[in-house]
Amino acid sequence: MRIIETDRLDIPELIPYTITSEIQLKRYFEPEQGIFIAESPKVIRLALDAGYEPLSALAERKYISKASDIIERLGDIDVYTADSDVLTEITGFKLTQGMLCAMRRKKLPAVGEVLQNKTRIAVLEDIMNQTNIGAIMRSAAAMKVEAVLLTPASSDPLYRRSVRVSMGTVFRMPWTYFEDDNYISKLKEYGFTTVAMALHDNTLDIDSPVLKCLEKTAVILGNEGEGLKQSTIESCDYTVKIPMADGVDSLNVAAASAVAFWELSKE
Repeated sequence: MRIIETDRLDIPELIPYTITSEIQLKRYFEPEQGIFIAESPKVIRLALDAGYEPLSALAERKYISKASDIIERLGDIDVYTADSDVLTEITGFKLTQGMLCAMRRKKLPAVGEVLQNKTRIAVLEDIMNQTNIGAIMRSAAAMKVEAVLLTPASSDPLYRRSVRVSMGTVFRMPWTYFEDDNYISKLKEYGFTTVAMALHDNTLDIDSPVLKCLEKTAVILGNEGEGLKQSTIESCDYTVKIPMADGVDSLNVAAASAVAFWELSKE
């Protein structure tokens, strides 16, 4: 491990920190797995705990001593450091917690591997907002959800904003993508009762006793604009709503997920 002082923006080693396109980072080693950027000491520690491989780090000078435990764990990689104003020029934004780490992605597990031996999971259908992805991951980890699965059109949980909003819980939560949008049959193949979160006719309230008796539950959440597809709602075993006060028709999907996960975690 080398600690390297820098005031340059153009050295190849810092390219990962100057890339603003998450797609470029995801394809950085194409056809191999790409990279992601972990931001803040807490998030970096959790990523290391989960076995992600660090490639380099970028730290504000004053954080070198504050994050000495992380630097010791990084092994034989370069740690670049500079004052705050230089780092802002390099990254294009002001670091609020002083440290970034470029890490190699892992190969995602197969759907069957993630579903194996699980009894309560969440499915994210075409959810694109990175903040919502991160917030749902954090709520899922807090409320005893055992895995999260995403449809192909959903945003990536390892995008920087999602990782930051999740406070690193994305590294603790088993997750993967379905291969296509025909996923309800896959869930039923593994014995899950499918619960669509939607404002729809013939819905159950989220606190319905019926939902407490389910052995294996898949809570399915729709995207921010359109909600769940009509075909998904029709294919699910139950449609469930969170009762709203008069004049309010719905919650943001991240807020709704927290309410649903909490209610379904109650014995």
